[in-house]
Amino acid sequence: MSDAARQRAYLQAMGIQAWVRRDGDSSPAAGKTAQDAVLLETTDGETSKSDEKVMVRAVKPQAPAARETATPEACVDGQPESVEPPAQDVRAKPPVTPREEVPVATPSGTDISGLDWDALQAAVARCTACGLHATRTQTVFGTGNRSADWMIVGEAPGADEDRQGEPFVGRAGQLLSNMLRAIGLQREQVYIANVIKCRPPNNRNPHVDEVSQCLGYLQRQIALVKPRLILVVGRVAAHGLLKVDTPLGRLRGQVYRFCDTPVVVTYHPAYLLRTPRDKAKSWDDLRFARRLVEGHDGGSGQT
Repeated sequence: MSDAARQRAYLQAMGIQAWVRRDGDSSPAAGKTAQDAVLLETTDGETSKSDEKVMVRAVKPQAPAARETATPEACVDGQPESVEPPAQDVRAKPPVTPREEVPVATPSGTDISGLDWDALQAAVARCTACGLHATRTQTVFGTGNRSADWMIVGEAPGADEDRQGEPFVGRAGQLLSNMLRAIGLQREQVYIANVIKCRPPNNRNPHVDEVSQCLGYLQRQIALVKPRLILVVGRVAAHGLLKVDTPLGRLRGQVYRFCDTPVVVTYHPAYLLRTPRDKAKSWDDLRFARRLVEGHDGGSGQT
């Protein structure tokens, strides 16, 4: 399969229709590559705005720009790696001074850094550290391959997740599965968790104190999985894990570090369902994350 055909297959898996221009010769001899000639068409397909189409040119990524360095509360590993970002404007900010590593603890102050999977899940199930325990049906611990290369970190459980006890179910979960397939991954190959384990009432955003009280559990999950990459989806998850308040649009296209693990930020699937025109940007982020993993592989990738 050619590179252009493979790219179109990836985009279609994400719900993005791709086609090749027909307004001129796009052969290499004419000075155009197949990638230069591909246009992306994004449509919702599920809302009253399904007829709205937005076309953007898939351009070749530009040279790396200076990147912002986020500082997680628990640990950080210096400067971001020199990895080619997606094609987009990224504003440079001064690096943040790293903080020293601190123990992973529950809100009650108990050190959980030695807990295995079963003990950690039991601790989450009985947690009453914040008010969310009073309205939950059950905690949403996490799911997937516990030795995965990729770890997906989302925001908070919704109504479907609260009922089923599993993160990313329903329409957003289906889109996440499509996004993963677009880069050659099956859902079963990754580990998926949220920054908080209980559903906020009426699907509101979790409060800062709720995230901070629950974050220790996610930190321990990351330590147990030992992923090669963390893909953070959504503003709430990015702010909670990285301890920044930068708009999500400016967090994209940069490599962060959480406990020596590279972190890439992209849009939440629920947001993409509401704003399908940004699926193309999310595709850039996924390619960026895949290149990062492939770089650590010595060039051998998942796809």
